[in-house]
Amino acid sequence: MSREQLLKKEKFDFNDLCEIIDILRAPDGCPWDREQDHKSIRKGLIEETYEVVEGIDKQDNNIMCEELGDLLMQVVFHAAIGRDERAFDINDICTGVCRKLIYRHPHVFSDVSVADSGEVLKNWDELKKKEKGQKSSADVLQSVSRALPSLMRAQKLSKKSMEHVDLDSVCDEMISQINSLKTDPDSKTAGRLLFNIARLGNIENYDLENVLYDENEEFCRKY
Repeated sequence: MSREQLLKKEKFDFNDLCEIIDILRAPDGCPWDREQDHKSIRKGLIEETYEVVEGIDKQDNNIMCEELGDLLMQVVFHAAIGRDERAFDINDICTGVCRKLIYRHPHVFSDVSVADSGEVLKNWDELKKKEKGQKSSADVLQSVSRALPSLMRAQKLSKKSMEHVDLDSVCDEMISQINSLKTDPDSKTAGRLLFNIARLGNIENYDLENVLYDENEEFCRKY
């Protein structure tokens, strides 16, 4: 589709978005867009993701629609860069995620039976381990992205470790660490305390990212 045709359109679809990104990265397109690589637009991807989350938290459909569009643009942008580097393209991305969804939903696309959503999640985790060749606890822990916010990563690591910890033992450790911090404020002890809070979150089934988000909002309201 030509640039003139795009200018006349009022409604666009996914293919139009891909076409616009290609035009921007063309030799006679935008100098800035042509200069970008995966690393240079990494920050934008993170920012757009959090702006989508803000729209969700505010239950604002207008914000969600706009920011999801910006996030989708980031995906298409990365796909265009990948294609130009002959690494992957948008169809490879779609193929990968479609295969994953079909493989991890055998209760929909095959003859596997599940009782409830809990069993769905259990099967998902087992299929993911098999798919990625994760044969040990170390393999599973290494699969947790280092790019996650540290509190979220700590909770995922604690959950995936399958360690057998109970509420009393975790609380006892936390009390000991708090007492230690009173006499010797040490960053390593503070880190261990935070990780034990992540363990506590898993034991009590708290989503600590949401818990801390709510507490941040409460703090702002007070001050």
